[in-house]
Amino acid sequence: MFTKNVNSRKRGRPRGQSAQGAATRDRLYATAMGLITQRGYEATTLREIAKEANVSVGLLYRYFPSKQAIILAFYDELSADFARDAAAMPRGRWRERFVFALTTSLQVLVAHRVALQALAPVLVGDPDEGVFSERTAFSRQRVQPVFEDAIIGATDAPRQPLAAALGRLLYLVHLAVLLWWLFDKSSHQRATWALVSLTEQLLPSATLALRVPPVRRFVIAVDELMGEALFGGPVSA
Repeated sequence: MFTKNVNSRKRGRPRGQSAQGAATRDRLYATAMGLITQRGYEATTLREIAKEANVSVGLLYRYFPSKQAIILAFYDELSADFARDAAAMPRGRWRERFVFALTTSLQVLVAHRVALQALAPVLVGDPDEGVFSERTAFSRQRVQPVFEDAIIGATDAPRQPLAAALGRLLYLVHLAVLLWWLFDKSSHQRATWALVSLTEQLLPSATLALRVPPVRRFVIAVDELMGEALFGGPVSA
């Protein structure tokens, strides 16, 4: 998903912010996310957030000038947490490393599931704030490289350009699993973990299939088509 963003400053936080300012920002962010989770994105206003936090609208604007800024901060938090936890990826075969990245993503998101459900229309359908929008590219730039590195750095990594194409394709597979998980109504999302287990069982066959030239060409071609369809260019751009 690109060059990694190493800027640890929270989005929406003014430069040179004091510890008190950081605490205020975090409190406003928590209040905003709480209201959005309860009421939904469209039904929540900045004025209501300021009232709930017992601050002026002007102070809220200093940290979050729009609801979009709050959503970008949410993307920032989740992608940073994932990148941090995924740094512990062990050495091994690419299928094992992919499953590690996938389960790490699910584990990071589980505490935010209700908020993600409330934001689902934005995440999936909003051209400006959705998962594939230009404004959220910074989040993809943290997450997608983890899946590429899971393949490229594996002990049984395919040769390039297949390795990178496979990593990007598996990043999109991971997004599909997350969508399944988001709407999974089974107890404790049992169906999602069953899907992960089935995927893990299928991957050895996928490893064998990648030895077949037409399959390798298919993976590279699909990678190019997905980049064109989702971003108007290569997925890695």
